[in-house]
Amino acid sequence: MRNDLKGLSLVLGLFFGSCTAKEKPIVKEEFKEPVKVKVKEGMEVATFAGGCFWCTEAVFLEIKGVEKVVSGYIGGKTINPTYKDICTGETGHAEAIQITFNPNEVAYEDLLEVFFATHDPTTLNRQGADVGTQYRSEIFYHSEAQKTKAENYIYLLEKEKLYDKKIVTKVSSASVFYNAEEYHQNYYNQNSSQGYCQMVIAPKLEKLRKYYKSKLK
Repeated sequence: MRNDLKGLSLVLGLFFGSCTAKEKPIVKEEFKEPVKVKVKEGMEVATFAGGCFWCTEAVFLEIKGVEKVVSGYIGGKTINPTYKDICTGETGHAEAIQITFNPNEVAYEDLLEVFFATHDPTTLNRQGADVGTQYRSEIFYHSEAQKTKAENYIYLLEKEKLYDKKIVTKVSSASVFYNAEEYHQNYYNQNSSQGYCQMVIAPKLEKLRKYYKSKLK
């Protein structure tokens, strides 16, 4: 893990510039039972929110061991929210992705590494020009093991002093995940020539392919 973090520090610098951080101890909270997600035997689920789900979906679709990535909404109070609903910022939902992966091919810690390397976990309710609580940085755990791994990973990032700002990524129990509208699914691969895709997503993928070759399909 320590070697991974040293390598990650280089990549983070390339994504976000030079960073340092003050160490913050983890405050352990009581484990809250997450909503169970049915997957076929041998597979696991991870749920991440890290800004626009078009970006995070495009990134994780390229990771070896990832079987499926679904864009959707999680962490809010409205039942069956629409994209229009969550864009008001009043439903409490985050744009997120739910990843089905094979733990024999990719470890949960590897997914965490890619997650933190491809978004800025120090900006509250914002990623670049995308502003609002729906763009927050949050990890939704599906087991106590995932919760512990996520908290420990954040602790180690801060211990390695990779940021000059506090990591604001929350670690929360997975609640009901609502699939986003069909036109949001696999958005980048179907709309790669669109302006946002070219300006925001394409550079992320270029760096991912350059610095994470061993983790790609």
